[in-house]
Amino acid sequence: MTQPRLRIFPAISRNRDPSKYVAELMRVAGFADRNGFEGILLFEGNDVLVEPWAMAQHIMAQTERSSPLIAVNPVYMHPFTAAKFVSSFAQLYGRKVYLNMITGTAVSDLQGLGDDQSHGDRYVRLGEFVALMRQLLASPRPVNFAGKFYRAANLQLRPRLTPGLMPEFLIAGQSEAAQRIAGETGCIKMQMLPPDLENGLNAPGMNFGIFAREKRDEARRAAMQRFRDDSDSRELLTLTMENTDSVWKRKLYEGQTADLHDNGYWLLPFLTFQADCPYLVGSYAEIGAKLKAFAAKGLTTVMLDMVSDEAEMQHVCKALAASGMF
Repeated sequence: MTQPRLRIFPAISRNRDPSKYVAELMRVAGFADRNGFEGILLFEGNDVLVEPWAMAQHIMAQTERSSPLIAVNPVYMHPFTAAKFVSSFAQLYGRKVYLNMITGTAVSDLQGLGDDQSHGDRYVRLGEFVALMRQLLASPRPVNFAGKFYRAANLQLRPRLTPGLMPEFLIAGQSEAAQRIAGETGCIKMQMLPPDLENGLNAPGMNFGIFAREKRDEARRAAMQRFRDDSDSRELLTLTMENTDSVWKRKLYEGQTADLHDNGYWLLPFLTFQADCPYLVGSYAEIGAKLKAFAAKGLTTVMLDMVSDEAEMQHVCKALAASGMF
């Protein structure tokens, strides 16, 4: 019997410097490709410095096996356009891609784009987007579709994808609407690392960062050196929270502290606007054991925040290897 393995999609920590953005992404993408990661996570939004579909092609052209996890928000494109990109990548590189289906961006960005849909309706639209994309990619015949947000009449995408190249869809929202659509569409449900760790795991996918060293105390000291607390960064996050209706961001932001918990859970990188998720801090062995426990409870897929420094990425790999699941 083949032992299950975790699929890891690294993402770079927040980078506000346009001169370094592409180089950091490519550094992580190359490292991921050489070390057995599934692919790299690519963000979407008005403030993203390079369009994720363009970045995905750049990465696939320069790696051997990488299958990027591309964020897709219906506010930016039609399902046929997204399906056409997926089909094109399959023909060009013979690889599948993964799609991180999202509805969120800054409220001001939605207003600027003229998108006035409610939070719930944005998820209804997302579900239709996934359904129509799947039909376009898989159907040997023209597709007819009648939804609230999308309609198609004898619409056909050529060529039809083979099953092995069909994309996998992920949904990371934590609201009731997000959970409902994830269930209805069969997308992989994602969640943030919970403060009580494996006892709060209720989805096959999880989002967090890893900061690891040989010994526990060494990891904690190094993490505090890398992610420092300061009032300006906290204020920046506070300002962004006033411009979002994201349920998962609210859950992380409200009622939690920046303390590094005894179990390794650490929210400071998020609270200081240096990461989009909590971190898990500890020794290689500790983190490996926690990952193994997560996998035993059904975890299959990880969006992993990473510092794009070669030495730090090697530490992460040692922690992953200690799990026996990677």
